Amino acid sequence: MSTAVSTAASTAVTGRLITGPAGSVVHTVDDPALGRIEIAVLDPVADLDIVHAWVTAPGTAFWGLADLPRDELRDLYAYVDGLSTHHAFLVRRDGEPVALLQTYEPENDPLGDAHPTEDGDVGIHFLLAGRGAPVAGFTTRLGAVLAGFVFTPPSVRRILIEPDVRNERALARTRLFGFELGPEVQLPGKVGRLGVLTRERWASAR
Repeated sequence: MSTAVSTAASTAVTGRLITGPAGSVVHTVDDPALGRIEIAVLDPVADLDIVHAWVTAPGTAFWGLADLPRDELRDLYAYVDGLSTHHAFLVRRDGEPVALLQTYEPENDPLGDAHPTEDGDVGIHFLLAGRGAPVAGFTTRLGAVLAGFVFTPPSVRRILIEPDVRNERALARTRLFGFELGPEVQLPGKVGRLGVLTRERWASAR
């Protein structure tokens, strides 16, 4: 069975990054195993309860926002919503929120100061907070869907990720997503491990 993919009319592409109005669904995938995956631009107000619960939950300390009061967390994502170089998204599976995804231009981020970047690079941060009904290979399947979203603009050649070197769960998930792990990178507040997923590697894995 094939996977159906659609992109909303309200979707905009700024350089290599996809965006849209806060709360709008910008990408939909009907996956035969996962069901419907919707990627919506994070709404800093309407989605605040969900995001606050996620970033303060046990096991999410590496996300680095657990100490922010609710109003500061809202203001942080409102600031992100106003940028052209960084965007945040809420990922839903059959209507249930399951993940937070952030995309950014690495040359306009501390990663670009810590490691050389290339034309066509997009950086991501990813917080998996739920799963829904059990599905074999859930992490790999969801990773492929999210990579397909990031790779939608033809100009995107590589996806970069930099999980904390102490976060074994995130490192394992990065490998499952198909990233090749590279060197350590010194970033504000952490030492990250660079992961790279090329368009060719993603396409061949599909």
